[in-house]
Amino acid sequence: MAERSDELSHLDAAGRPRMVDVGGKEITARRAVARGRLRLSAAGWSVLEQGGRELKGDPLATAQVAAVQACKRCADWIPMAHPLPLTSVDVGWTRHPEAKILEIEVEVGVTARTGAEMEALTGVSCGLLTVYDMLKAVDRAMILGPIWLAKKQGGVGGSLQFDDPPLD
Repeated sequence: MAERSDELSHLDAAGRPRMVDVGGKEITARRAVARGRLRLSAAGWSVLEQGGRELKGDPLATAQVAAVQACKRCADWIPMAHPLPLTSVDVGWTRHPEAKILEIEVEVGVTARTGAEMEALTGVSCGLLTVYDMLKAVDRAMILGPIWLAKKQGGVGGSLQFDDPPLD
């Protein structure tokens, strides 16, 4: 099987969905970093800055745990994703107060036959959705996105770095 193709790897010859066979691939150390953003209203930003004391608890602390859990359970949610033995998950937050944007970064490490891009993207998505859930009582105007793969290392494709979209 070729390493790169113009065809979709998750479809068989008849066009049916399939999980890609990675059994012949070499086990290597791989890393993936994904990022995502949540734009808040002034009210939502104010509660976030106060640590969510009036709500269910600290949105960022709760979302950090949710992001790790989502990375670990990615194969349960993404049908063709392989269950992976994750070696690390790191979750970080950046605040952009002038734009009222909260940015999450999830970095996932694995030593396996396939990469951790889907795990990192799933972690970002769940982390942002958790913040949304915790702040929705005070901010119904939040906007999720963009969510993107920022970096990957390891595997046949080697290292790739992707540009972050502008904040506007």
